[in-house]
Amino acid sequence: MGKINFYLVLGLFCLNSLGCASLIVGAAVGGAGVYAVSKDTVQGDTDKSYDSLWAAALTVSRIRGTIKKEDQLKGYIELQAEQSLVKIQLVRLTRLSSRIKISARKFHLPNLDLAQDFYTKIIEEAK
Repeated sequence: MGKINFYLVLGLFCLNSLGCASLIVGAAVGGAGVYAVSKDTVQGDTDKSYDSLWAAALTVSRIRGTIKKEDQLKGYIELQAEQSLVKIQLVRLTRLSSRIKISARKFHLPNLDLAQDFYTKIIEEAK
């Protein structure tokens, strides 16, 4: 009986570790200063201006999906892309730096790959 419990605990540990590994790998994708906040969200600080990030986020959002909500003053975009709900939040940190936070969920399940892809595309598009 003890051997069965050991293998059960070992199996659960391995499954739990796989979930964490995807977060660690996800945090590394997209460049320095980017990290996974949760299983569906990536966040990063950049030296790109708020206005250039906003313009880039709108451009990428329009290309990749259908925008449902947008508010430039609050720095918020919500869109439907690849059967996922994507939320983009921009925060002005200083005059020359901003924070971008992107979450994506497909059928209420985390879609970290899509969030990472949006982050990368927005940073590349921002001037």
